[in-house]
Amino acid sequence: MKKFLRFVAGAAALSLLTMPAKAADITLGLITAMTGPGASIGIPYAKGTAAGLAYKDNVDGIKIKLIQLDDATDPSNATRDARKLIEQDKVDVLMGSGSTPSSIAITAVCHELKVPCITVAPVNMPGEPGSWMISIPQPPTLMVSVVVDYMKKVGVKTVGYIGYSDGWGDLVYGGLEKAAAPDGIKILTNERYARADTSVTAQALHIMAAAPDAVMTGGSGTPGALPFIALRERGYTKEIYGTPAIINPDFVRVGGAAVEGVIASTGPVVVADQLPDGYPTKKIAIEYQAAYQKANNEPARGAFGPYAFDGYLVLLDSAKRALATGAKPGTPEFRNALRDALVSAKEVVGTHGVYNFHAGDSFGVDKRALVLVKLVGGKWKLMQ
Repeated sequence: MKKFLRFVAGAAALSLLTMPAKAADITLGLITAMTGPGASIGIPYAKGTAAGLAYKDNVDGIKIKLIQLDDATDPSNATRDARKLIEQDKVDVLMGSGSTPSSIAITAVCHELKVPCITVAPVNMPGEPGSWMISIPQPPTLMVSVVVDYMKKVGVKTVGYIGYSDGWGDLVYGGLEKAAAPDGIKILTNERYARADTSVTAQALHIMAAAPDAVMTGGSGTPGALPFIALRERGYTKEIYGTPAIINPDFVRVGGAAVEGVIASTGPVVVADQLPDGYPTKKIAIEYQAAYQKANNEPARGAFGPYAFDGYLVLLDSAKRALATGAKPGTPEFRNALRDALVSAKEVVGTHGVYNFHAGDSFGVDKRALVLVKLVGGKWKLMQ
């Protein structure tokens, strides 16, 4: 009997040795602004990622593990968070963050430590510095050009600009410069303010003095409402335009009557139920709404959660191809394979657009990723 028990124990031990080892999880590190002036954007990014996990939490049976950190809208914190997630938590990929400056900080760390990065704020890093990252949002030049085309259509000849005094403000202004000149529209002002500012009175007065036919804004989220409030309080009655960065419930709440009627470009997901049935992103946008409700126990609203969801969809597609190389999660080989897969992703249909990435350009969408919307009665309406 004792010999039989020893045989059984030995056989069990042998079977454990010969069983295939359980594959390691794919670890996603998310850095986003849960606090600070960018929280109205960062929190939706976190909820959009949660919707992604609710939609599908594995790739070919290999689980996706999420580790999330708050950078408090501070690029220095974002840098520290990125190093912690890579060096201590051994993430396979990073995604973030709630602001353009923080996203730039994260991509620098990813390039240094050779970990792929998916930015959900619009960041374009050409050449070697950007070789480890892709950017999910629409390019700022495209965001702005759609609005400028509309300005030309309605006869705008002069435009004032007010935006953040940081990378995002620069990107929107650069897009405005590029689009306005060919359309014969003259830019009269280049006013700036910080994300944490509580007043833009002086900037609004400068714009009023210039008397432009329209105003283009380069803000985002809650602080993006400040120029609208200041200009309307001082009697500016002409059109004030925005980008997808203002398609946010807190922007509408804070702006109130001052933002009613604003026209902005945005991804089609914001008006998914208003899209024609043949629109390429409509089906997944409806599926996103269901996944968001399941993950967060609230209806999906705004443009920011979908950016994170789309980043997650591109990750699912790319991780499948990276795994097919035989590389194992948690290894440098897998990170290399995942980077190669991300920067070459093709025809990934997301809620904002259809993603096609290629070397030398961090962005992956075309004009299908933008529509014009107008805020009517506190709700975004598709402009035909």
